[in-house]
Formats: sequence, C-alpha cells, structure tokens
Amino acid sequence: MSYRGRFAPSPTGLLHAGSLVAAVGSWLCARHAGGPWLVRMEDIDPPRELAGSANAILAALPAFGLVADGPVIYQSSRIAAYDAAFEQLCRDDRVFPCWCSRSDLAAGGGLHRDGHCIAPADPRRAPAWRIRVPDEDIHFIDALQGPQSQRLRDAVGDFVVRRVEGFYSYQLACVVDDAWQGITDVVRGSDLLDSTPRQIWLQHCLGLSTPRYLHLPLVLDSEGRKLSKSEYSLEVDPTHPLPALRHALSFLGLAPDEKARDAPSLLDATLAHFDPQNLPQCSDHRVT
Repeated sequence: MSYRGRFAPSPTGLLHAGSLVAAVGSWLCARHAGGPWLVRMEDIDPPRELAGSANAILAALPAFGLVADGPVIYQSSRIAAYDAAFEQLCRDDRVFPCWCSRSDLAAGGGLHRDGHCIAPADPRRAPAWRIRVPDEDIHFIDALQGPQSQRLRDAVGDFVVRRVEGFYSYQLACVVDDAWQGITDVVRGSDLLDSTPRQIWLQHCLGLSTPRYLHLPLVLDSEGRKLSKSEYSLEVDPTHPLPALRHALSFLGLAPDEKARDAPSLLDATLAHFDPQNLPQCSDHRVT
C-alpha cells in the first residue's frame, strides 16, 4: 500500500509539547515514505473539549512547518458514518445495550465479560452499547515497539462503542475514519498502544483493513504523568516555534539543525537524514 499518514488531535486544550512530538513524528514518517500527511480533529466528546482549542491547534501547526496535505476532517461532521457503522454492528449482533454501572462491575474487576450484564434493563434511562470481545489474543507488530499481544476479554472486556449520552467512542470513530481516509500508517503516542487491539477487533467486525502502527514514546511530566493530563502541560508558543520544535526533535532522538532559521527549513534538514527505525522506543525524559 502507498503511505497515507495522519495526525488526529482532540480539542481538549492548546497544542502542547507532547502533542507536538506526535505531530512531528507522524509528519516525518509520512514525508520519509513519500506519502501525504492528513489532519483530523477528533471533536466528538463535547464535555471534554475546551472552547476555541480546535482552531488554536490548527492555527499553530503551520507555524511549526506542519501543513496538512488536504482539508481538515472534523469528526463532529461524521456522525452519519458512525451511525452506519453502529447499525452494521447491530445487524451483525456484535453489540448489546448495557445498563451496568461501574459499581455494578466492580466485583468483577471493573470489566464486563461475555455479554453478560449484571444490572437489569431499565427502560427509564438510555443504555450504553458495548461490543462483545473474543476470548482470544489479538496480535500485531508495532513498527517501533515490536510484537504486541492482548487478550481483550481479560484486559478490557466488552467495551463501550456508544455512550449513555449518545456520543460514539473514540475507538469506533477512529476506526471508521482511518478506513474512510485510507490511512495506511498510524503514528501516535504510546499511551494509545493498548487501544490498538480494540481497534483491530472493530476493524475485523466491520470488515475494514488494518493499518500499520507505530507508537512513539510519551513526553511525561516530572511525576511520570502524560503531559496533557498534567497541570503543567507546557503549551508551545507558535509565535516562537523553533525552541519547541528543536525540543520535540531532540526528544525523538534527532539532532536538530542549529543553523536553521525557521521551522520549515529545520524540518527539511531533519528529514534529509531521518529514519523511523532509529526512533527511540521509550524515553525517561521528564518535563520539570
């Protein structure tokens, strides 16, 4: 397959050092392979969104030399596609309504297994919808992290694809849109490594192809938390992009050109000697 990559931020805050690393890593991999780099705004979780952050992220990317090869896709405009996928799962008897609360599931380790609900149906309130998962291992080879295996039943159980509020899950929307956009290679942070088996299972259930995956090391705060979840999220400054861009490249094990005077020339100089096989699997880097 020819290469098609993407960067898919969620508008839960401004562009920060961690998301810049993911953007730069995915851009470099796409350019190295000679393929397009697309941007998708994953704005399907309104309660978690920060007003104005989607526009701020999209405005910041070009300042760092990161220009998408096509129009930005907003997941909020793709609800009909998720409806169609959900209806397919219903027709194939892959999903079921569930009224179980977290406290209901606590006795079983918090997991819902084998399609068996603890709480009875309650017609007075809307259910969540879960997909049945197999009692078997899901295998894939990550281009950076190596062979991966997860038994969905034991790791995550029957997971939610449509929430009580009616919002579709990240897993379902991501799978549907990656297929629709023809994404062949997903380059993202390793916090999403354990989401990949769920997405592969959904791809199987929906008859969709599975892209290649590469999960980058995460930028963490001084306490080892993912940067976007830290109070100190280290927002980057698009009016002075070179310091943050050089920091992102260094984090990825690359030697940034100190003579470059703007972001595009810095990225071009980096691309000339870039090889994704030389990216670090993990990092002990902490932002303090």
